[in-house]
Amino acid sequence: MSIGLDSAPAGLGTKVAAGAAGLVLLVAVLAAGAGAGIASLLGGGTTTPSSTATGQIPATMLTLYQEAAATCPGLPWTVLAAIGTVESANGTSTLPGVKSGQNAAGAMGPLQMLGPTFAAYDQPVPPGGANPPSPYDPVDAVYAAARDLCANGAANGANLPASVYAYNHSQSYVAEVFALASSYSQTEAQTVAAGTAGGIAVDWALAQVGTPYTWGGETPGVGFDCSGLVQAAYKVAGVTLPRVAQDQYDATNHLASGDPLVPGDLVFFGQGPTAVEHVGIYVGVENGRAVMVDAPHTGATVRVEAFPSTVGANWGGGEAFVGATRPGN
Repeated sequence: MSIGLDSAPAGLGTKVAAGAAGLVLLVAVLAAGAGAGIASLLGGGTTTPSSTATGQIPATMLTLYQEAAATCPGLPWTVLAAIGTVESANGTSTLPGVKSGQNAAGAMGPLQMLGPTFAAYDQPVPPGGANPPSPYDPVDAVYAAARDLCANGAANGANLPASVYAYNHSQSYVAEVFALASSYSQTEAQTVAAGTAGGIAVDWALAQVGTPYTWGGETPGVGFDCSGLVQAAYKVAGVTLPRVAQDQYDATNHLASGDPLVPGDLVFFGQGPTAVEHVGIYVGVENGRAVMVDAPHTGATVRVEAFPSTVGANWGGGEAFVGATRPGN
């Protein structure tokens, strides 16, 4: 039988990791996927601004980021918005160069672009922009930044990390932008799940991406095994689960054939219902495939990966998809 999948694309909602090392690990995971896949994970497809986005970005700038990004298919508005946040707090910063003049590096305006770079991407003048274009005008600046990113890898989601690196030649900058961007959008499924135990658990688990796999591990920033990650995520959500995957499968409510998965559902793998060996937390659908966050095996890190949605389908390593459950109901 097949477990029904929520139709919305996956939106990760990852929190900004603490420390540069965590951020670099996060962007490395994102960069490992196909460019178009990264675009959808960071806000391509059907997404709405998260509470983080609306709390950090003035409404006029939020609309501007969405409209400018739409001129470059494959560029998530969330990436453009994250750059605006990092560069100038979306134009609200009082630092030199944002409203007038230049900063120490010669950058200008809310998107902190160098003069020659802005001049290369300031045409055509966008609706509502200044004429002649000005790097201090928010409309001109945001559209110029979108064109810059589009020309350097964002078009069709070909290489988003490269486009952000071209914008500012710093790996830590790229990681910061991606981590922030992933907190700016949420799918319809995540909107529904927000505040539920499953929504809290999956959001917390996604924040652990990049943490090393450790057998028996259950400590953020140190290490997790598969069931340790699940138990810790649901503990944060106020739900107590057993420690090992088999017991988690046995103790939670099993979904029947055709039941739609929602973010936070547990998905299990092994030889069968009495021989469960692995568990992950369902995130959503990415490029038509179900994806989960899990701590897969020794030598890996907590990551987001696809899994088969048909019970009995091979997952790898001699294991098959056993089924899904929903804790806390």
